[in-house]
Amino acid sequence: MSTESESLPVVLSGERFIIEDDIAGKISIYADGTGSPQESGPTGKHPVLLIHSINASASAHEIKPIFDPLKQDRPSYAMDLPGFGHSERSDRDYLQPLMVESILAAARKISERHGGSAVDTLAVSLSCEFLAKAAIRDSDLIRSVALVSPTGFARNASRKGSPEDDCGRPGVLKFLKRPKIGRNLFRLLSSAPSIRFFLRKTWGRKEIDEGMFETSCAMARHPGAHRAPFYFLSGYLFSANIAPAYQAIQQQVWMSHGTRGDFTDYSRRQAIEGRANWRISEYEAGALPYFEICRRFVDDYRAFLDTQVAKDTSAPEQHYASQAG
Repeated sequence: MSTESESLPVVLSGERFIIEDDIAGKISIYADGTGSPQESGPTGKHPVLLIHSINASASAHEIKPIFDPLKQDRPSYAMDLPGFGHSERSDRDYLQPLMVESILAAARKISERHGGSAVDTLAVSLSCEFLAKAAIRDSDLIRSVALVSPTGFARNASRKGSPEDDCGRPGVLKFLKRPKIGRNLFRLLSSAPSIRFFLRKTWGRKEIDEGMFETSCAMARHPGAHRAPFYFLSGYLFSANIAPAYQAIQQQVWMSHGTRGDFTDYSRRQAIEGRANWRISEYEAGALPYFEICRRFVDDYRAFLDTQVAKDTSAPEQHYASQAG
């Protein structure tokens, strides 16, 4: 593990370990909770993998309010996606396939630590698109899917092309990679005032979680922090048409979102509202509802985990590629 990684704050409790994947590189994973390999007396509950959102200062610290209570009664894991937190931040292309592979690599390792158990998964915001693709790729490995404030349901969401296409703008990426331009722009976007401004838009109010703010500032100042966000800002991490992928998920899905703030447009959710394997919860909160109503949110998630089945066998198998267009 590099000295640079060690200088970052450790944001969650328990063990933190690194796995190495041929495609995703070094991936940092936090592990804690009853039934984890280092504990005796397994609970029989499936392990849970939590996945943070994508922004200029993202890391596993974003899902701490879920991780801390959930670890009390089940093995809980949280990963840093490539380019974020303690995971590898090298100079490479940060595209959707890289993120999808990192989720699958983390889930495989977690499954291995629990005797081949399938893994329950939860992702936030744009990472929901990566998780949807991972769930389709390996429905035996990923047992259930929880999507918190997922992208792709807004009225202006892209619907051109297939889920495998992205919204990348080469000219924007080239511009951002100019040393004197991109780095200065990133410093502006990741400054304390900018991060506070973005979090207030996320919360939909002036009051935010100050711990989240402080850790976000620390993550954005670390060497290499600009690389993955440049691909985010230039559109490469957004699917050109994620809707067919959401519709093709065969596992049980819990989608939740808030009703306050700048990220509340779910006007295109009708396509999945009637599906037998989907359930939707709305909360009077911002885009990260678990920071504001943590107990209720985690109780609802536990209820979903305890009642869902591994797979909706009543629905015919299908691949999203056949629905694209």
